[in-house]
Amino acid sequence: MPDRSYFVWDVSPVLFSLGPFSVRWYGLLFALGFVLGYFFMRSVYRREGRPEADLDRLLLYLLAGTVVGARLGHVLFYDPAYYFSHPLEIPQVWKGGLASHGGALGILIAVYLYHRRTPDQPYLWLLDRIAVPTALAGAFIRLGNLFNSEILGVETDVPWAVVFARVDAVPRHPAQLYESLAYLLVFGLLRHTYRRFGNRTPRGLLLGLFFVLVFTARFFIEFVKVRQAAFGEALPLSMGQLLSLPAVAAGGVLLWHAYRHGRNAPPVTP
Repeated sequence: MPDRSYFVWDVSPVLFSLGPFSVRWYGLLFALGFVLGYFFMRSVYRREGRPEADLDRLLLYLLAGTVVGARLGHVLFYDPAYYFSHPLEIPQVWKGGLASHGGALGILIAVYLYHRRTPDQPYLWLLDRIAVPTALAGAFIRLGNLFNSEILGVETDVPWAVVFARVDAVPRHPAQLYESLAYLLVFGLLRHTYRRFGNRTPRGLLLGLFFVLVFTARFFIEFVKVRQAAFGEALPLSMGQLLSLPAVAAGGVLLWHAYRHGRNAPPVTP
């Protein structure tokens, strides 16, 4: 490898501590994603005449679905042998280990449960609009991974390689930044699309775009990431790539549905 200087990342994952209490960058960015998502959804509910009082309950469903789904996704998809041997560690989310694919499934289930109690807000209508801030939250979460020096890229000699000093002295692809930037661009596109169509947005369009764009980006970025699944080294594709393929396919189906059935659909009225 050429002898050159690389950017060295040696930032503490802890923002500040007060006695035994510590605030970590990851937790702050995770919370920021939800706060900004709340404000986005509030603007949606105001624009489309939905009751803002429902948002607090929706936020609780989403938070629970995201955390539980992401944790179970990590346990089941990436290291089931370890966690089934140490079941008491499964709920210990503060030790790390959240999977975005599991988080996505958790959100789908949480929104369905919320819809069952709020039938005047259609399931796909909700998912379309929630997809917009979810992309932004994903960008913040990957920045949190950067501060934790985790989700590392593979070794490389590209000029923008980063040495994660808290891990080793190897220059690596800043895979967290690649994903964060990709999700930020997806958020911009989804937000622009919603602002253009408003309550006439074809049903399934925003969620379909989210699935196709986010998980296509994830699929290709996985090529420059260190594999996370303890049992997947011999597979031709990583676990993240294998899980992304059905999400991309589902997004394609949603886009087809939006094109076929949503072009002349009337606005959804409260």
